[in-house]
Amino acid sequence: MSAVAHRRDRRDSRWDEHRRARREQLVEATVAAVARHGAGVGMDEIAVEAGTSKTAVYRHFADRSDLHLAVCTRVAEQLTQALGAAMSSSGPPRAMMASALETYLAFIEASPELYRFVVHPPAAERRESGTGQGDPISTLSDMVGGQAAALLAGSLAAAGRDTAAAEPWGHGIVGLVRSAGDRWLQAGRPMPRAELAAHLTDLAWSGISGVLGPAVHANHTTTTEEQ
Repeated sequence: MSAVAHRRDRRDSRWDEHRRARREQLVEATVAAVARHGAGVGMDEIAVEAGTSKTAVYRHFADRSDLHLAVCTRVAEQLTQALGAAMSSSGPPRAMMASALETYLAFIEASPELYRFVVHPPAAERRESGTGQGDPISTLSDMVGGQAAALLAGSLAAAGRDTAAAEPWGHGIVGLVRSAGDRWLQAGRPMPRAELAAHLTDLAWSGISGVLGPAVHANHTTTTEEQ
């Protein structure tokens, strides 16, 4: 490689890094603007929060949908990491489920407007994104459902049962929690988060342990006593 080409590659690399850093700054500014103005925040408000103009924002994002996708990616990564940590603990299955439910509800309670922004985008943005393919939020439930299914498969196997039920159960629990969490936010959080988490854990675990029978209860008791 010639010296000139090498210098050009280094300049291109530095410029790429600058673009990545600037995109991250704009995502952070968008998150701050959502916290300040709500889920219906406009591009003008986002630009002001970023200390720039809409034209400058659009140098780094093709359109509002592209910026929305970048924010979704950030939120999905954070939530998936938090849920993964909660569900990979060494506690008994019921405790892991309770921890995951509490983690999810704590996440949406801490930033309800950001949650609405990423999960319930305006109709115009849904049209721009077409089928939603590649949208990390559209697949977040699938990822979390897969984690829940893996946890349940372990419990089923330990109980000597067919693990086929783990898949629908895992995704069913995710749908239950998301729907209940959405309603909880819409209703203005009529009960404390811990109380809602306890209710959802009782419902989900009662169904699972009722099907699994004595084996899962015995496993749960033994694991708890060992701690």
